[in-house]
Amino acid sequence: MCRQRNDSPLRTGVRRLQRATPSCRRTERTARPWARPAPRRAKNPSVQIALSLDALPLIRLLQLASPALPVGAFSYSQGLEWAVESGRISDEAGAGQWIGDLLSGAIGRFEAPLLFCLMSAWSTNDAAEIFRLNADFLASREGAELRAETLQMGFSLNRLLADLRDPTLSGVQATLTSLPEISFPVAWTGIAAAWNIDAQAACAAYLWSWAENQVMAALKAVPLGQAAGQRLLAELGSKIPAVVRGAQNLPPAAWSNFTPAYAICNVRHETQYSRLFRS
Repeated sequence: MCRQRNDSPLRTGVRRLQRATPSCRRTERTARPWARPAPRRAKNPSVQIALSLDALPLIRLLQLASPALPVGAFSYSQGLEWAVESGRISDEAGAGQWIGDLLSGAIGRFEAPLLFCLMSAWSTNDAAEIFRLNADFLASREGAELRAETLQMGFSLNRLLADLRDPTLSGVQATLTSLPEISFPVAWTGIAAAWNIDAQAACAAYLWSWAENQVMAALKAVPLGQAAGQRLLAELGSKIPAVVRGAQNLPPAAWSNFTPAYAICNVRHETQYSRLFRS
């Protein structure tokens, strides 16, 4: 005998309620739009290639500004070691003031605007202007040590061009080889221009590389700790954008590297009895 179906009002109401009410999980997904799965991004190889090409000048700039660049910049203190020996620099504050004054003075008001002019000359293949600016920079080196430094670093950078075997640098190497003496800024900006690096970015990286080298010299000569070095770099780095902006539009008549104390320290360092850095 078959069992009769019990369609009591209570049981029927429960069934209807279950059918009409969606599950709690579905309700939560509907109420929370952030819980929905993210739409799949279409793969576009052209976009990826464009991003990699745009990033290449930045990567090349980091290579130029790296302490690993084999030009021997780490071996020079540019007079800072004598400033420590003579008592002008004895602590973190003194090192920061010395390097900061040079950044806003001789480096920011002569070397930085010269970099902009060199970038422009390289971009237009103006060999005569490149030769003139190279001669001006060499003439501005006060003392045999500063002159020998820029010539040695320029020579090393020119020799690196052959080792890189980059066809985009062949024109730069040909121009540099025709120079009787190669200053470091001329060789450096030639590579930066050939690698399509923006002039402002190139100037900022050049100044940062110089400041980093000076801080490293202070760490060894004063001496200072690593934390002090990072504080100095943070302070100096915050000044670089303003120096770059000021140098970009500075007319040549306003260029100045008048820093007598800096020149004297470089000359005195040449005959310093005990020294860590090259002279």
